[in-house]
Amino acid sequence: MSKKNIEESVRESLQGYFRDLGGETPDSMYSMVVRLVEKPLLEVVMQQADNNQSRAAEWLGLNRNTLRKKLVEHKLL
Repeated sequence: MSKKNIEESVRESLQGYFRDLGGETPDSMYSMVVRLVEKPLLEVVMQQADNNQSRAAEWLGLNRNTLRKKLVEHKLL
């Protein structure tokens, strides 16, 4: 899947979210989207890295301690 396909998937999901709101005002969308995207990102990268946190952190461009903190936050450890 290309970057464009990922962007389009996110765009379509957000448009659906607004449709589902039916005119209601959204709240804290940024944190909601980051939380919802971050967990599957971490799951897939950790799987592809054979659960090697150092390798996964490098691929993600994160410090290993930051990755570990995020894994704990998402209950992935």
